[in-house]
Amino acid sequence: MKKILHLLALLTVFISCKEPAHDKSDIETTKQIQSSTKEVQQVAEFRGQQVTGVTVSTTGRIFVNFPRWRKGVANSVVEITKDNQKVAYPNEEWNSWEIGSAVEDQKFVGVQSVVAFENMLYVLDTRSPLFGAVLDAPRLFVFNLSDNKLEKTYILQKGSYYPNSYINDLRVDKKNNKIYCTDSGRAGLIVLDITSGKSTRVLDNHFSTKAEQSYLTFDNKKWVNTINSDGIALDTKNDLLYYHALTGYSLYSVPTKVLANGAIKEVEKAVKLVAKTAAPDGMILDHNGTLYFADLENSKIMYRKKDGSIHTLVEGKKIRWADTFSIYNNYLYFTNSRINEVTADISNMNFTLNKIALDTN
Repeated sequence: MKKILHLLALLTVFISCKEPAHDKSDIETTKQIQSSTKEVQQVAEFRGQQVTGVTVSTTGRIFVNFPRWRKGVANSVVEITKDNQKVAYPNEEWNSWEIGSAVEDQKFVGVQSVVAFENMLYVLDTRSPLFGAVLDAPRLFVFNLSDNKLEKTYILQKGSYYPNSYINDLRVDKKNNKIYCTDSGRAGLIVLDITSGKSTRVLDNHFSTKAEQSYLTFDNKKWVNTINSDGIALDTKNDLLYYHALTGYSLYSVPTKVLANGAIKEVEKAVKLVAKTAAPDGMILDHNGTLYFADLENSKIMYRKKDGSIHTLVEGKKIRWADTFSIYNNYLYFTNSRINEVTADISNMNFTLNKIALDTN
């Protein structure tokens, strides 16, 4: 949503237009197949709190996050308990920072993404409230889910981010001992070494990480924003990292071995255009190699099989900017962040966490 969205908290610009969001003949290099619509089940609702990220741990613990795109964010990270309670994670103190206060080492400032991997929760803090300049340095807080204590903090090094960066999403690559992040504010990827903590910027302002246009189209009206590299998905079987600009229609990949160990020019040469797709936000791969992503402009969730065919999983009014995805127990969890609908005051808006049963195969 996850992220990224310049001044979204203050203004969403709509300009009437006649042209469609994109030419279908241009984006569909692979056949798109209409599939039967699945039932969307609501897991939780958040009134006046714009949820973006979601992750479900291997034991079924559910975590969501709320970026600080405006004042009045009650909590940055919340755990949804089995009895549907919304509990500040890891505690209220970590979530107590307020806009205008001095930044602190153990308080969330602007959380954009949460990712549960093995028994750890990775919390991505942009340190960029209200889409302003980065206050100190973007960072990853890693919590041990056994005791909910802070295990480690990764602070991105200068040179791997810019003052106007918006570090958006992440994936953990245990095989190569790296963490990969997208930057949707300034086009590029960040490669973080898990052992040393060293961070390196690659594909900086590269054609594959840059936004392809400055708007998306909803109901024949333009939603004006330029959002670069955003969605990210890791294929551990084929050793590929997939990524996608939000305001764009091209899915790219790069081999993780090159990404983890190659020089900047080697990484650039290894980039591959995988497919033309709808404009998505977050993405996720399942164990079969199926890639799930949103078609934001048409209120759909899509999936791309290994054979390259693209299908519709679900569509309709219950899909309202499907932002971030997580898979647990054969369910696809997703958040509706309603980004294109937000103008200024969101106090009377409802944002939801939902799930959809996936086919067993």
